[in-house]
Amino acid sequence: MRARLDTMSIAQGSSRNAAARRRWLTRLLDSDIVFSFWQSKATVLAALVTLVIVFGAVLAPWIAPHDPFDLKTLSLLNSNLPPAWAKDGDLHFLLGTDDQGRDVFSTILYGSRLSLAVGIMSVAFAAALGIGLGLIAGYVGGSVDVLIMRVADVQLTFPAILIALLIDGTAHALFGQYRGESATIWVLVLSIGLSFWVQYARTVRGLTFVERHKDYVLAARLIGIRPGLILVRHILPNVIGPVLVIVTINLALAVILEATLSFLGVGLSPTQPSLGTMIRIGNNFLFSGEWWIAIFPGITLAALALSVNVLGDWLRDALNPKLR
Repeated sequence: MRARLDTMSIAQGSSRNAAARRRWLTRLLDSDIVFSFWQSKATVLAALVTLVIVFGAVLAPWIAPHDPFDLKTLSLLNSNLPPAWAKDGDLHFLLGTDDQGRDVFSTILYGSRLSLAVGIMSVAFAAALGIGLGLIAGYVGGSVDVLIMRVADVQLTFPAILIALLIDGTAHALFGQYRGESATIWVLVLSIGLSFWVQYARTVRGLTFVERHKDYVLAARLIGIRPGLILVRHILPNVIGPVLVIVTINLALAVILEATLSFLGVGLSPTQPSLGTMIRIGNNFLFSGEWWIAIFPGITLAALALSVNVLGDWLRDALNPKLR
């Protein structure tokens, strides 16, 4: 009898959870954000392009016809082959090969993984640093606010690429040849992340300054909740909307900045082919006729940056209540 009751209670619980999921899905499909997404053909196309590039990068080990990191499969006899549809092209190399005999299509897939990984980690680091400093500056105020904002103002006077070059050059001077390939990625993440934190800090600081005077924050103070919990549990959820828009836009900027640093030779090494590294390598052969080495990675980079920017613009408008 008890087993039957337990089975019935489990079944009822499962049915309630299923009903709750159906209600949540119905509300999501009927929301203004989803409606505005499907109404914009440019946004849908940008989402499809972004998904294709992201899934291609994530699934690169399984869908890439060649492994550009496997030296056993590379041959200099296959170097600088044109795309498969061109004269002297090889069907085994759809988009041709580079100067080391690596398949350009496979290298783009693997290179997109590195570019996206560096971009995502950089944006995550910048967001965590900027949000934390912005919450502290907006909630505490006073000399703490002045100090954080003056540092932010000073950094705004320098271009992001200059700050990234400065940090990368400092790390190179400190560690020099002892930097490994994994350390190079983390230095790149640090360089790009420290270039973008100001936007998050200024945005969150302004929103926090408004939220800290509202009744729910005053009530939380009155009952003795610690300031750290007030910031995390109460203020942060109410200021996260504009931050999501900045994250989306900064992701495209971070990927472009990584490509710029790699193109200048201070980013990833040629043995770690990101999109920027491939463009830099291809630029050396562009005027000798091997245009495909630089053009196809450049098209991929431009498509990714443009698509993410379009999604960021849509998200900004969708989260703005004045435009609904």
